[in-house]
Parts: sequence; C-alpha cells; structure tokens
Amino acid sequence: MTDDRVGALAAALDEARARFFEIFDALPADDRAAPTLVGDWGARELIAHLGYWAGHSLEAIHRVELGETDALDVDGPEVDAINDTVARVARETPLPTVRSREAAAAEALIVRLGAMDPGLLSVVLPDGGTLERQLQIDGPEHYREHTEQLRPR
Repeated sequence: MTDDRVGALAAALDEARARFFEIFDALPADDRAAPTLVGDWGARELIAHLGYWAGHSLEAIHRVELGETDALDVDGPEVDAINDTVARVARETPLPTVRSREAAAAEALIVRLGAMDPGLLSVVLPDGGTLERQLQIDGPEHYREHTEQLRPR
C-alpha cells in the first residue's frame, strides 16, 4: 500500500467532479432548469445527491478509523430512502446553496483523502468490499455515471 493509491483516488474524484460540472454548466439553461434533468431529478436533486454521497465517503473514512465498520452497512431500500430524502430537501433549496454544499462535501473529501492512512483502503466493509472500493463508487465513479446521464442522447 502506498500513498499513490490515495492520491490517485483524490485526483480521480477531482477530475470526475470537474468534468461533471463542465458538462452541466454547458447545458442550455432550459435543460439545467428542467425538473427531470436525469430521471425524476432536476439539477438541485442531482447535485445534492452527489454531495450527499461525497459526505457519506467522509463518514466511511471516519467510521473505519474508529473501527465502527458495522455502522456502514447500507443497502438497497435504505439507499433508496436516503436518495428520496436528499432529493426532497434539495427541491426546497436554491441551486446556489445546493452547489455550495456539494462543493464543500467534495472538497472536504479530497482534503481528507490526502490526510488519511493509506492502509485503511484495504479495510473490508460489511458488504464484503473494501473502503477503497466504496470510496471509488461514491466518489469518481458516481460523478462519471451522472456525467454520462447529462450528455445529450
């Protein structure tokens, strides 16, 4: 295990996030304002969703450091309920506020990755995956997935 894995993860998140907002900001204003930009979500719900899961990654790192990995057992219906709650709150929040909250979560995660013990990446979580894999899923892969959804069909 080397610091390179943590640095690569932080760089991938930063790059994927920048690409997401590059594509999002290039969309026509009417598309960005559509209540169904991606599925049933508009821009506020989508960006809040990404910010929530970046924050979840921060929580995962913290729980692993404390040896409380059982608290990270989140699966199917629970994830859907979380996503629904995040979307509901986002619908009532101005877009600039949603964007600043997402930015704060993502930037905090990037900083936190830079400070974490790289040995933690190999810790196995309740779902059988490693912390490293969870951070990839909630971070850069998540931003990439939603970036692809923004592209015109």
